[in-house]
Amino acid sequence: MSEWIVRTNQLTKKLGGQRAVNNVNLEIEKGEIYGFLGPNGAGKTTTIRMLLGLMRPSSGSIHIFGQDLKEEKVNILGQVGSLVESPSYYGHLTAKENLEALRQIYGVPKSRIDEVLKIVRLSKDANRPVKGFSLGMKQRLGIAASLLGNPELLILDEPTNGLDPSGIQEIRELIKRMPEQFGISVIVSSHLLSEIDHMATKVGIITNGSLIFQDSIDVLRKKASSQISLAVDHGEKAWQSLLSQGYTADYEDGRVLLDSTDDQLVAQIVSHLAAKQFSIYRVEEQKMSLEDIFLDITKEANSL
Repeated sequence: MSEWIVRTNQLTKKLGGQRAVNNVNLEIEKGEIYGFLGPNGAGKTTTIRMLLGLMRPSSGSIHIFGQDLKEEKVNILGQVGSLVESPSYYGHLTAKENLEALRQIYGVPKSRIDEVLKIVRLSKDANRPVKGFSLGMKQRLGIAASLLGNPELLILDEPTNGLDPSGIQEIRELIKRMPEQFGISVIVSSHLLSEIDHMATKVGIITNGSLIFQDSIDVLRKKASSQISLAVDHGEKAWQSLLSQGYTADYEDGRVLLDSTDDQLVAQIVSHLAAKQFSIYRVEEQKMSLEDIFLDITKEANSL
């Protein structure tokens, strides 16, 4: 039986008369890296703020660690670490000094500072003023701060936003280590599916406040459809010739597109075109990328 870290039931938030979050049912298991994905303004941050008790739901419920957030807020949030938006620091203080100020609030041993700095690979920079840190280092320090209280759940809102490729790689590798090495479940939000694909075991896609997909990355990939693309001279005439013979095909940007990838059918179509004196320059299979799938799913939801 699944051990749920987070479950919401019909979670809804109205802002200015509009439903920013609309009947969202999240299901996140222990040990998962849950990629919370959606375009900017889709409702990700509003949902995360409700999970962290920073915003009250208009209706619906939130259960974290099997407890109702409304009734057990202090107990639950003591086991949750978070990084929402850009972390704030005292630039003139060192990484260690910044964490010391937070450590006293958490009431954890001083040794915990060295532990979290080691986790985020900032031990060598522990005594450097934070104002000299790169953006990626500051993000890692923010994650270190969120780990101070030994959380069971880590919630990160757009943690790679604005980072250069090396900074993105650092944060990505750090997040991937959390469940296996430290037993921490992670919710990470992003507007980029390609980013989530590198980290997440499960994906939830939200658009216009509604959760329109929730399953594993593998299930999402299976939504990809393949096409056969034919580069043919006089492409439009070739396409019309196929239609006249009852074949199903599309014509786009000078190419004839076939929805079927059946080898026998493709061979028949190629033979037909050759018999009609059309020159065929290229036959290739085109698969949708994950980003294409994401755009298709959100476009479809927006058109309903």
